[in-house]
Amino acid sequence: LSPGDQVLMYETGQFASLWCELAGRLGLKVELLPGDWRHGADAEAIEARLAEDKQHRIKAVAVVHNETSTGAVSRIPLIRQAIDRCAHPALLMVDTISSLASIDYRHDEWGVDVTIAGSQKGLMLPPGLSFNAISSKALRASQSATLPRSYWDWQAQLGPNQQGYFPYTPATNLLYGLREAIAMLHEEGLPNVFARHARHGAATRAAVQAWGLEVLCNNPAEYSGSLTAVLMPAGKDADQFRATVLERFDMSLGTGLGKVKGKVFRIGHLGDFNDLTLMGTLCGVEMGLQLVGVNLAAPGTQAAMDTLRSPAT
Repeated sequence: LSPGDQVLMYETGQFASLWCELAGRLGLKVELLPGDWRHGADAEAIEARLAEDKQHRIKAVAVVHNETSTGAVSRIPLIRQAIDRCAHPALLMVDTISSLASIDYRHDEWGVDVTIAGSQKGLMLPPGLSFNAISSKALRASQSATLPRSYWDWQAQLGPNQQGYFPYTPATNLLYGLREAIAMLHEEGLPNVFARHARHGAATRAAVQAWGLEVLCNNPAEYSGSLTAVLMPAGKDADQFRATVLERFDMSLGTGLGKVKGKVFRIGHLGDFNDLTLMGTLCGVEMGLQLVGVNLAAPGTQAAMDTLRSPAT
């Protein structure tokens, strides 16, 4: 892309908003379609906006696959289909930072042009590695693009990369960790990895429902296998609850971000996680809720165990 190019984004949550802010700082003209932070990107809204763009001024559609702040997944194939129905040439760019290696994602099959990812979520590593997957269409577009770039200049990266090298000093220790993480994922089998994340998400939501609380994502088709964001009851502060859990049980829950700060807490269930780890986490959440005076409708841990035992999950 070049300064002044138009980019269409959808407000799925805090990280979509931050991506929009970053694009604006680079001199791109960003249009952010409004969302309520309770579901993924609306393919119909994106299609309607692209259909209006008869001059094809929009150069890219950028979407967060798994919105880490809300626990909602955007259905990328539907967005690809929306772009294609409009016969629009915009590039499709997808942030998979909290979905790669935990939720099924298919860069080539789904017709994505640029995928970005990081090492610190499903790949089970510290922050410090970033990844791009690019289509031939995106590579061609980059050859005439004038946005400033250095480390992520694809032309500079591609030559050495084909021979297993980098044009700059890489985070070597993290690459050793990446090799082991990929081996672990293949040993379990990616379909099993995705199924495990999905069943842990289902068990967590079963606990939340039993407690009488509400999951922030309100579309079952877009529930995340990576994390679950939970709304606190009215009059209860989510960050005070998180502080209690940290102090009493030495367990860190995710905070609410942006518009939902103090209103939600987030339970992560991605990466190197098993049934027992999940149950320990949910026990800590349940005890913490009771400590801060939340009246629970029923024990959620039993509901989670029932879900984990079910052959359907």
